[in-house]
Amino acid sequence: MKYMTASEIRNAYLQFFQSKGHTIVPSSPVVPEDDPTLLFTNAGMNQFKNCYLGIEKREYTRATTSQKCIRAGGKHNDLDNVGYTARHHTFFEMLGNFSFGDYFKQDAIPWAWEFLTKVLELPEDRLWVTVYVDDDEAYDIWNKEIGIPAERIVRIGDNKGGKYMSDNFWMMGDTGPCGPCSEIFFDRGPSVQGGPPGSKDEDGDRYLEIWNLVFTQFNRDASGKMNRLPHPNIDTGMGLERIASVIQNVPTNYDIDLFRNLMAAAKAAVEKAGATDVEPGTPSLKVIADHIRACSFAIADGVLPGNEGRAYVLRRICRRAIRHGYKLGARAPFFYTLVEPLAREMGDVYPELNKPNIAQVIKAEEERFFLTLANGMEILEDAIAKTTNGVLDGNVVFKLHDTFGFPADLTADVCREKGIKVDTDAFDRSMEEQRAKARAAGKFKIAAGLVYNGPTNEFRGYQELRTEGCRVLAIYKDGTDVTSAEAGDDAVLVFDKTPCYAEMGGQVGDQGVAENASTIAQILDTMTIKASVFGHSCHIHEGSVHIGDIFSVSVNAERRAAIARNHSVTHLMHKALRTVCGAHVAQKGSLVTPEITRFDFTHDHPVTAEQIAEVEQLVNEEILANVPTKTEEMSVEDAKKTGATMLFGEKYGKEVRVVSIGSSKELCGGTHVARTGDIGSFKIISEAGISAGVRRIEAVTGMNVLHVLQQKTALVSELQQNFRGVKESELPEKVSACIEQIHSLEKEVASLQAKIAASASSDIAENAREVNGVKVVAVSVDGADANALREMADKLRDKLHSAVVVLATKDGAKLQLCAGVTPDLVKKGLKAGELVKFVAAQVGGKGGGKPDFAMAGGSDAEALPKALESVYGWVGERA
Repeated sequence: MKYMTASEIRNAYLQFFQSKGHTIVPSSPVVPEDDPTLLFTNAGMNQFKNCYLGIEKREYTRATTSQKCIRAGGKHNDLDNVGYTARHHTFFEMLGNFSFGDYFKQDAIPWAWEFLTKVLELPEDRLWVTVYVDDDEAYDIWNKEIGIPAERIVRIGDNKGGKYMSDNFWMMGDTGPCGPCSEIFFDRGPSVQGGPPGSKDEDGDRYLEIWNLVFTQFNRDASGKMNRLPHPNIDTGMGLERIASVIQNVPTNYDIDLFRNLMAAAKAAVEKAGATDVEPGTPSLKVIADHIRACSFAIADGVLPGNEGRAYVLRRICRRAIRHGYKLGARAPFFYTLVEPLAREMGDVYPELNKPNIAQVIKAEEERFFLTLANGMEILEDAIAKTTNGVLDGNVVFKLHDTFGFPADLTADVCREKGIKVDTDAFDRSMEEQRAKARAAGKFKIAAGLVYNGPTNEFRGYQELRTEGCRVLAIYKDGTDVTSAEAGDDAVLVFDKTPCYAEMGGQVGDQGVAENASTIAQILDTMTIKASVFGHSCHIHEGSVHIGDIFSVSVNAERRAAIARNHSVTHLMHKALRTVCGAHVAQKGSLVTPEITRFDFTHDHPVTAEQIAEVEQLVNEEILANVPTKTEEMSVEDAKKTGATMLFGEKYGKEVRVVSIGSSKELCGGTHVARTGDIGSFKIISEAGISAGVRRIEAVTGMNVLHVLQQKTALVSELQQNFRGVKESELPEKVSACIEQIHSLEKEVASLQAKIAASASSDIAENAREVNGVKVVAVSVDGADANALREMADKLRDKLHSAVVVLATKDGAKLQLCAGVTPDLVKKGLKAGELVKFVAAQVGGKGGGKPDFAMAGGSDAEALPKALESVYGWVGERA
């Protein structure tokens, strides 16, 4: 076996299968383009899923890839193992060759053997294979054609609790495509512990699985019957990092050439950030080297750190790496500096790693997390120190997660290192509440639940706003398909053709009317039921609707025109933002309605007033140029050659629609104006951050700009009247003067309150009672607010030197409470937070705080005297 770098192995694999008639297909993004069941791409077959299901055909039937994969969330989650095992990663590359109804076992098995033994030159006598127990076909190919002796071929049966539940039988789900597998193992020799596959010692490291061949030859129906597919498929996968460890004869994946360089860079980075005497090859360096790959590739493919879904997974990975750097001694941002070494290692194959915003995004996340990391670690270590049963309270885990942005897996990492278990029950309950809220927020429209199996409909809305002869193909009421709907009903109608645009790509659906001689149905919304099928959410005003009825369907033209203005201007705004703010600006979401256009985009800083003005200038200049817009349909490859902007995450077919509006050129399926001048005018009305590294702009066009300006003019006029007719140009100065005067008056009020508090404190202090040697004050104070109570409590503690103080005041129907305890009594176990909770509970309130000072509220004024009196008894029991 000859030495090869990871890069050389990748290239050799792709070239080998290209020589066998395979098309080299670029890796898809780590974010699945059209698969809501996955957080991240986790296998080479993901991008071909529709090919295996028979709902998509491509120009090739054989493909080979080196696929970027992330396994750090959902079902396939290796995150907790990374850094502690020899072969787990969050990011890895999966080499694969695929057949869609073309070749099968007779070719796939010999080609795998040829690549391993002839190209990589692995010793034949050190290769073992497994087959499914009933797969005699695969067994015979390995044994009789390849020549592997029977003692090195292992039949694996149903070892997971039921028929076909086996390590060597693959199923996409309970039903659907499935089939047996054949795995190839490399024997690393007797010096490594472990037994062959299928033996009781198979979990050792001696026999290393390097390749899995899946033979998709059945379709399992609802009854469990295995129906043989007329055109079986091949799906294989071989981890690049793992096969590189074999070829380079090193004990773990982290010892291969690619990781050696990254770990050296990681060591230098943490030492520059304050760490000393870092041992090469420590688990923490492995974590950092692995995680910079997952973070960089995720950001390159459009993910940004956040609090939901894959954005949250990215944040967890990033913060886990930062925590391991902190553990080694790093006390300043370091992780972002590893993007450049990673790009040197892999940027030639994956040029997206050269994007400058990757390091910027990681640095921003790192700076945020370092602000809370030390505090969070202090809380965690204190909680671990107080643990008496070896189990950390789940409430501490959730507090760290919720308050300090400390992911639970980081807490679990620290606990694992210290031999502490985590009680997950309380944490899971709190997290489930959050998930329930997320599920509620993420519900789809009613159309998503409709089952439609009819033909697609024809969209004519690009050419016309009224379409005659529209035949009803389907009717739904309350989510169920029916044959008719009557006056007064709300129903979803599917026509064979329609001018109504369905909500997609951020553009809201059209409204309009469907009518014939006897029936009028108001179209309230248009949505996508499934690919190329539009549904019309209608209210039946008159008559009735039946399957097969013919209607004239028309779009609300005025509303459509307003939407088109806002959609077209979004393209111009996107182009202007890239010009003004930088080429890193990329769309992260949009909403186009008749009233506004809302545009979310990547940018680390607020867009300044000057930049907003410049964007408005550029867009309005394009509007005034009044040039025709242009729409062309072409192949994706031809569209790329034109330089058209292709939005990340969009699923494009073979043919795409390129829309040119002024200097902007984008792939878009929406409706647009005929000329830029039709937009009328453009005005940005708001700009704000919505998450880390993502900004949101809202803007208006046409008559809506006039309405905004009229409102602002009216506001200025009102201010001028309030300031007795000052000039418009003098308003900023007048407002500033008012603000300064308010601040001055607030200071005067605070000073007077302090004097009143000092005076009142002297009177109250004289009435302090002594309880078991402790001075106690518990009184109600009239006319004080929360700040005054705090001031008075501080004065009383200073005056009495050693005391417990509880003050209350009425504010309308509400009560304000505060409690203060001097430091000497805190040490004796008298805590203000516990005391104020005790009092608040008696007056219908709650609150808390620190041991020396705490505040609370309440609502039962009649119970206050008794509650204050109970303070003396509370102190007496504890003093």
